[in-house]
Amino acid sequence: MGIKSFFKRQLRTVIEWKVQDASVLYHRINTPTDEIKNASKLIVSPGQGCLVVYDGKVMAVLSEPGTYEMQTDNHPFITTLLNLVQNLESEHKMRFYFYRSAEMVNIAWGTASPVKYMEPVYKLPVTLGAYGNFSVRVGDAAVMFANLIGNITDYSADNVREVVTSRVIPQLSSFLAQKAYPYQEVDQHLADMSAELKEKTTEELEKLGLTLTDFRIEAVTFDDDTMERIGKIAEMTTEARAAEEVGLDYERVQKLGALRDAAKNEGGLAGAGLQLGAGVQLAKDIFKQEGATTTKDAPTAQPNNDPTNRLRELKTLLDENLITTDEYNEKKQEILKTL
Repeated sequence: MGIKSFFKRQLRTVIEWKVQDASVLYHRINTPTDEIKNASKLIVSPGQGCLVVYDGKVMAVLSEPGTYEMQTDNHPFITTLLNLVQNLESEHKMRFYFYRSAEMVNIAWGTASPVKYMEPVYKLPVTLGAYGNFSVRVGDAAVMFANLIGNITDYSADNVREVVTSRVIPQLSSFLAQKAYPYQEVDQHLADMSAELKEKTTEELEKLGLTLTDFRIEAVTFDDDTMERIGKIAEMTTEARAAEEVGLDYERVQKLGALRDAAKNEGGLAGAGLQLGAGVQLAKDIFKQEGATTTKDAPTAQPNNDPTNRLRELKTLLDENLITTDEYNEKKQEILKTL
């Protein structure tokens, strides 16, 4: 130890957090020595607080701005000279952990892992992510020091984000599993989800000395696989409804689609391995009698034999160019004769 350093350690010091980083929530001040001399001064500025650790214990939490005089067992020169056997080092150490007492706002968060739940309308498991922002402040500096800080020099917004997100995801999974919002309605319930998650997450953070003052979900996003599955189901549902409008069931629409696609191939229907009369055969399949005779036990015809429906379906075949005009007129006359 040089003579200059020796004399420097004997001086009373003034401790303060001069340059306060807006992204730092907790900051340990580096002093020339941890052997703070008796009657040294500590300055706490507005928007700050300070936790003082002396001899390994939290001696005080100073939450009000002001200048404080430190009382220690380290007296200039005397304490140092009395510790010759300890290499002039005192066992009385004092450390200062400043914290931001003002609220830290608009910290962005997002789910690092996907959240899954069963979608009630499409009856399939969906995967989504969520993101938003939150605001937080130190609620109990001593509790936070014991549970989160330890020997960390700086505890920043990134550290807070990691803690909050880790508490949010389980709560979000539980909430969605319970509510099971339909895919189309999730965005309508973002405010409800935000309020519920804020309440649940606040309880968890208070155990760590943090106070969650605001929490918001800005949006949710579904993964590509989920969107693809929902898209397929929506497309099939639309086709089924369209088929119902023209008196066809979904299976018959699929047959029409297959013939239409085959007709577009090179060589037409014949090139696809189909006979030119396939459209007529399809018409026969569609219009075939489900019961050739009428008995007392079955006095009425099946719905598919209704002349109006049969004429509508026949017109659909003609519009799709799956039968010719002559075939259409011939079959139409057959149906009209049954009236």
